[in-house]
Order: sequence, then structure tokens, then C-alpha cells
Amino acid sequence: MLLPSIILCVMLVAALPRSLSLVPPPPPPPPLRVPTSLRSDPVEKLFNFFFGGVEESPSGLARFNSTRFPEQYPCTKTEWAGVLPSDVEEEGGPILSFLPRRFRPMLKNTNMEARDMALTFDADVDGWSAAAFHERLDRQGACLVVAETAGGEVVGGYNPKGYVGLGEYRGSLAAFLFKFDQPPGTTADDRPLKLQKVGGAGLAQVDNPEGAVSFGVDSFVVRLGGGSKAARSKLGAYYERLPDGTNSLFNGGASAQLETLRVYTGVYEEGEFIPFSDAEPFALN
Repeated sequence: MLLPSIILCVMLVAALPRSLSLVPPPPPPPPLRVPTSLRSDPVEKLFNFFFGGVEESPSGLARFNSTRFPEQYPCTKTEWAGVLPSDVEEEGGPILSFLPRRFRPMLKNTNMEARDMALTFDADVDGWSAAAFHERLDRQGACLVVAETAGGEVVGGYNPKGYVGLGEYRGSLAAFLFKFDQPPGTTADDRPLKLQKVGGAGLAQVDNPEGAVSFGVDSFVVRLGGGSKAARSKLGAYYERLPDGTNSLFNGGASAQLETLRVYTGVYEEGEFIPFSDAEPFALN
């Protein structure tokens, strides 16, 4: 009779509510505390907290970032590219085969940063006309436009998507305008002032067959044709203003007469694909 009584007591104790059990309950788990370092970027850092750090190459695929796709981001104004062996020392004549060293640094974080660039259009040689402009530049890909005014100012812009002459509005956050404040060799670094695209990627370029250079609708425009060498500039709507608030690339006002207009494009191997060398019918910008 003693053994059944012991078994019955054990069963009764096991059936008691936890609050009356002879066995003390386990301590409650500590509250979840998110480290301070995770609070500044809740979405990404909380994900890392629970599931581990972000893989650089998930399933062997490189992650989207500014290194792999630099032209999905606005241009950098604080970093500078190194010159290439093909870059020439200075502009010493009407025709140059390659990009002057002075212009290479501004191409940092672009698809042209490490690519040889050649002079493809020179208005003094090819003609100051829209027809000559498009004949030389259409479907050549990204390009750097460089103009010198009659007053000696050097201005221009980087067009990441180049020209095709089909009447498109071609968008790009990576497009920028530039202005050299001093003549070559005045300062040791000889860096230009760069002006980023603003208001989103749209209308970085207006690419009309009857026109030529058009960064935005009015930020830096060179029409060409009829013997005209005039350029105009109104900053603010599509590209940044100058740091002092000036809304023109030119010191003398909204327009200027050009002395030279040159455009450099990338050098590609025979059969190599040239990005953005055709229409963009499904582009969002």
C-alpha cells in the first residue's frame, strides 16, 4: 500500500498549477535590447541584428553598390581620378588624339574613369553645326563636353548616356557640369568646380537631332547652326547653382560666345558593346 500512495502523491504534485508547484519557475528571459549602434538605421541594422551581416555576394552575385554601378549615384565632388598613360599633357593644337590630363580627375566614379578617351568632335575642324555634331557623336556612348569661351573660361559637362539624335530626354543622376575657375597651372591641384544633377535623374540631357549640347533644358545649352557659337546657361532647375548662388556657368551673365567646343568619347575595342548607344524606349527618366 505504501508504493501506490507515493505514486499518487507524485501525480498530484505534478498536476498542481505552476504557482503552487514545489519546483520554482524558471526566471523570465531578459528583455530584448537593441544595441545603440543599430538605432540609426532601423531597417538594415535590425535585419543584421537578427539574421547576421549582409553578404557581399549572395549566391555568387555581386551586390548593387556605388563601386559596381557608379553611375546610379550623383557625381562625387570630393574624390578625383588618376590620369591614364594615354592622357595628353595639355591642349596644344586644334586636334588631339586623347583626353588632356587636366580633365581626367573629374571622371572619378564614372564609367569613363579608367577608359581611354579620344577627341571625337571638334567644332573648329568638323563644323559648328548640329548635323556635324550628331554625325560624329551619335551612338558613341558617354562623353565629356568641353568648351572655352571667348573670355577664356573653360566649362562643360559629363553626359553619361551620350547622344543618339532621336529627340529623347535622357536621364542620369551621374551627369554633371563643371567650371574651371583658374587658367591651367594656376593652382597645384587644378581641380574644377563640379555641379551635380538636381531634381532627380530626369532631363539630364535633351537629345534633339536639330540641337547639340543641352544639359537640362537650360543649364548649359549650345545650339549650333547658322554660324552661331553662342552658349547659354541658367542653373538651379536641373543642375546645381554655383556655391555663391550664381545661376550661370559664365562670369559675364547668362550667355557667352564660344572659342572652342570639343567632345571626348570612350575608346572601345572592335566589336565591344558601347552602353547607351541606342534609344531608351522604356527608360523612366
